Amino acid sequence: MASIHRVEILWEDLLGAFTSGQPDKIHYLDRLTGEIFSVPTSDNSEVRQQLKNNGERFLEIPPFDYRTERQVLTEFVAQITEPELRILLQNSLEGKKPFGKIEDILSFYPSEENSFALLKDQFLANRLKNWMDENNLITGDAIQRGTKHV
Repeated sequence: MASIHRVEILWEDLLGAFTSGQPDKIHYLDRLTGEIFSVPTSDNSEVRQQLKNNGERFLEIPPFDYRTERQVLTEFVAQITEPELRILLQNSLEGKKPFGKIEDILSFYPSEENSFALLKDQFLANRLKNWMDENNLITGDAIQRGTKHV
C-alpha cells in the first residue's frame, strides 16, 4: 500500500509549467520534493531515461502546445455570434487570407477579448484539475496562500 507523502508545490510554478508554450522543454513535477523543473527536449541523455524509469516519482507536466491552443481557439470561435468576427477568426484558424494573430484581431473587440481570456483560463484550470486528479495529487487549504500540498 502506498504511503501518503505531504509536500508543498508552488502554485505559480505549477501553473507556469502548465501554461508554458516552450516546445523545446519538458516540465516535470518531483512528487517527493514538490520541485518543478524542466529538461530540454533535445536532451536524449541518461537524465531523461531516468525520469521515464521513475515515473512514480517524476510526473511529466503536459505542455500548452500548438494543438492545445488550437483546441481552445476552435471552442471559442464556435461560441462567437457576431458573423464578421467569426469569419475573421475562422479564416485565421484555417490560414486563409486575410488572416492575422487571434490576439490582434480580438484587440478590436474588447468584450470578446475578455471572453477568450476567461475561456482560456477556465480551460487551463480544468486541465490542471484533471491532471491532478489523474495523478492522485490531493490539494490542501494551502492553495489560498499560493502553495499546494500533495
